[in-house]
Amino acid sequence: MIKNIIFDLGDIFINLDKTAIDRGIKKFGGDPTLKSKLFGLNASFEIGEISAEQFIQQFNKLFPKAIKTEVIEIWNSILLEIPDYRIDFIVNLARESSYRLFLLSNTNSIHIDQIQAKMGLDKFNQFKACFEKFYLSHEIKLRKPNTAIYEYVLTNNNIAAEETFFIDDSAENTASAEKIGIKCWTLLVGKEDVVNFKSRLSDFV
Repeated sequence: MIKNIIFDLGDIFINLDKTAIDRGIKKFGGDPTLKSKLFGLNASFEIGEISAEQFIQQFNKLFPKAIKTEVIEIWNSILLEIPDYRIDFIVNLARESSYRLFLLSNTNSIHIDQIQAKMGLDKFNQFKACFEKFYLSHEIKLRKPNTAIYEYVLTNNNIAAEETFFIDDSAENTASAEKIGIKCWTLLVGKEDVVNFKSRLSDFV
């Protein structure tokens, strides 16, 4: 029986433009080598190994033509909007009290600041309050798809893997969670929507 739901954030609740950063860095001499280095830099940022200021400084070393405000603008260009109907969905699900709800996201402080700004603090706090715990990779120093991040959530909340359902848009992330017994839905972005999760959950009941 499923008792716990773990939700990803990007492309589950908030829409993403995953090619926006690539388009942005092309303005500053982006090439495959630099993109590879940026990926590693992002991984360090997402587990809190470096601060936002350090991230911006190192980004500038890769793309020296970009000033600080341009770096932040490029970095946040991936973030679109959280549709109101998805906020209504999670608010109503939380009110039902049928499941323990958790959010687990690979993210960073610059993106979270931008999400708060886009949503407005009141709406962001309403959204965050729907979850028993709001786990952000840069705060807990763990990152998907490392299985340690799922074990952390299970142990921290005394919940069983076989009673837990995880929704993410990355097959790599869900495959990792499945290794430790968590039931998963790899959401197909553009074809499926998180608000229909109960129809997918029925496959595991």
